[in-house]
Amino acid sequence: MEAAIAFSFVDTKKNKVKRQIIRELYRSESHTIAQLAKLLHTSIPSATALIDELSTGQWVQGIGTGEAQFGRKPSLFALNTNRFATVIADINVHDTKLLVFNLANQVVHRLDIDLRLETSGALLNVLSEPLEQLAQQLQQEGLQVVGVGAALPGLVNTQQGINYTYPSLSKPHLSLTEQLKTAFNAPVYLINDTQATILGEHHFGLAKGKKHVLSINIDWGIGLGVITNGEILQGSSGFAGELGHIQIRPDGDLCTCGKVGCLDTVVSASSLIRRAKAALQNGQVSLLVNVDPDAIDIETIITNANAGDAFCIDLLNDVGSELGRGLATAVHLFNPELIIVNGILAKARKAIARPIEQAIAKYCLLNYRDNLSIELSKLGEMAKLYGTHAYVLQNLLDQELIP
Repeated sequence: MEAAIAFSFVDTKKNKVKRQIIRELYRSESHTIAQLAKLLHTSIPSATALIDELSTGQWVQGIGTGEAQFGRKPSLFALNTNRFATVIADINVHDTKLLVFNLANQVVHRLDIDLRLETSGALLNVLSEPLEQLAQQLQQEGLQVVGVGAALPGLVNTQQGINYTYPSLSKPHLSLTEQLKTAFNAPVYLINDTQATILGEHHFGLAKGKKHVLSINIDWGIGLGVITNGEILQGSSGFAGELGHIQIRPDGDLCTCGKVGCLDTVVSASSLIRRAKAALQNGQVSLLVNVDPDAIDIETIITNANAGDAFCIDLLNDVGSELGRGLATAVHLFNPELIIVNGILAKARKAIARPIEQAIAKYCLLNYRDNLSIELSKLGEMAKLYGTHAYVLQNLLDQELIP
């Protein structure tokens, strides 16, 4: 009995170190055995034995040799790119994307679907066929799906896998979580799109190595991602960061959430489009008059602003100013060193960044601005996709579901 307990303890400890190896290789792409032994505070023989076991299980592969000061060059190891994968679903009000990532954070497959997130339950019915086709393709290629992640806007309870903003995705008889789980026979994790975005920035973008960062995600709505003390802030239910629903105009417009004067009603892409169309109907002079009103979207406004259209530039300046005023509140609350501008409006670049900077300078106390910088994301939409992939692997490792 004692021998069995001792064996179980050793086995548990060994598997824990294996997961640490996978985590380190995911973060750093490759390591020598000596580097892994040092990072994990274990001996080189022990690290060698664990790498052998992970290689046999097809989690790890040799990728050549590293540099050496003296003697033979050491072997380099990385995560296997040919055996295991995650499926990532990016579902939003513009479209739906299905991506397959290998363990090296590389996109193996991508499928763009003309399918928009809405309050009805039609999305799940349409999504079933492409999910089934993708699952069959991965099976034919010999890729095993170890986890599935879905990034969505709205109030996403990460523990329960429920989106309260879009309850049609969580019906008992047909939910997005169950649909994905059934299609790929793997654990499923839902995450708010803004939190996924800042997670991607934290692992691979401008927030890497930073301790205190805000990421403002400007799309159909406004979301705020928060890193404090190097950790992603999610809140007790996963709802942290709904900056778009702070009230800035008590006598303003009705928001989709049912409240009045939310920041979303002033600075989101949807509100910007509404303002543009209303002004054009009232005779506003703009290059937009040459565009079919039904075809006016945020991309059109940004394109015309970048082409010098004064009306579009003014619209974006107004949005940036109001957004900066809302962000000033977040700056006072979290005292960040960096604000990253993400989302579709980040494509407007200086037209959106300058007024944000000016508003923060106007509404923030001087000392809060001493070490604060504002930058546009370099990852673009990939920040959200990388972040969702990282979230899946993080949960699989934390829950001891792999290897």
